[in-house]
Amino acid sequence: MAEVILRGQGNAGLNDSQLRSALEKSIEEKKGSLKKVLILPPDLTRGNSGAGKLTAMYYEMLKDTCQIDIMPALGTHMPMTDEELDEMFGKDIPKECFKVHNWRTDVVKIGEVPGEYIKTISEGLMDNSIDVEVNKRLLDKSYDLIISIGQVVPHEVVGMANYSKNIFVGCGGSNMINQTHMLGAFYGMERIMGRDHSPVRKVFDYAEEHFAKDMPLMYVLTVTTQEEGRTVIHGLFIGRNRKLFEEAVALSQEKNLTFMDKPLKKVVVYLDEKEFRTTWLGNKAIYRTRMAIADGGELIVLAPGVRKFGEDDGNDKLIRKYGYVGRKKVLELCKEKEDLRNNLSVAAHLIHGSSDGRFTITYAVEKLTKEEVEGVNFKYMPLREAYKKYNPEKLRDGFNVLEDGEEIFYISNPALGLWVDRSRF
Repeated sequence: MAEVILRGQGNAGLNDSQLRSALEKSIEEKKGSLKKVLILPPDLTRGNSGAGKLTAMYYEMLKDTCQIDIMPALGTHMPMTDEELDEMFGKDIPKECFKVHNWRTDVVKIGEVPGEYIKTISEGLMDNSIDVEVNKRLLDKSYDLIISIGQVVPHEVVGMANYSKNIFVGCGGSNMINQTHMLGAFYGMERIMGRDHSPVRKVFDYAEEHFAKDMPLMYVLTVTTQEEGRTVIHGLFIGRNRKLFEEAVALSQEKNLTFMDKPLKKVVVYLDEKEFRTTWLGNKAIYRTRMAIADGGELIVLAPGVRKFGEDDGNDKLIRKYGYVGRKKVLELCKEKEDLRNNLSVAAHLIHGSSDGRFTITYAVEKLTKEEVEGVNFKYMPLREAYKKYNPEKLRDGFNVLEDGEEIFYISNPALGLWVDRSRF
């Protein structure tokens, strides 16, 4: 397949005509021979990736000549509803094209990353081997092409999201998800976020090099920002070679990292209710801002759609049981509690969702009770009360001075970047 690299000029981004031409170029060499194609986009929680539009474009190009299956790379997330599918991909793709990935039951082990390698890359923090599991559809030889679509953006576990993460986590199984989440948590978010060569990325690179070479994979990577509620695609990187990912990383570091000259005392983050329905996802408000918030500072999360903690019932139950109690306590609990030790992605999530006592975290909600929120170690504020002071319709991204003279820093979507005090990066 042809490698394609396309960058927008300035802040304008790429238009639909440019995107369509790039996608056509990426498949023109093989288009006549393609009989069956599998597309792996993210779900609606990654709606700002532009992947919905690109998936629809590929479908339109290929639908008359081959069978197309579309399997959102859910990872541990909830399956998409028909309404969410329509919102992300449009209404022109028949629902029977969509397949659901189940990370607990639909995976096959294709290899193992050895413990000695894990010990080396983790600086001795972990030494257990990691199973490489993928959805069984990725091993179906009847697919002539597998198109993995997604956004390169700062990430709390792997450093920079996407590329092979979409395969080994988005379409992966519990062992890989659990172990890599814990590896990232052990190593430390501040050492990982916004960087390429993290220990977790090295695990994915190992798996890609040793176990995925026979898959007919093509990566379609985007770098995006949001402008007045509209997703702007600044770069498109298509192919298989890792250097394409590295170029996307460089562009994302330019577009998605916001540096602060001094730590922020008070940060208010808004979570769109269509995108964020759980703290599992909503805690991006915490870990994407933690490197910018001052010791003794305050984070307020406006979360109109948050109604649960975990994306599935089992994870939700564990989060309610143990709470966001900080890295040190979670590591102690992992030694003592078998249910948490057997669900290391939850343990890692609990670490990610805590400030370790460095700043306060208040969730302003209407679909969880005060008791539920405080039960997991957050502060609680009624959403209506929060809106009276922090109205998202009146706030703009960046610094705002409120009517009472207080200065806050506002973020309308934490999924789109990483905010960092220069001295911490």
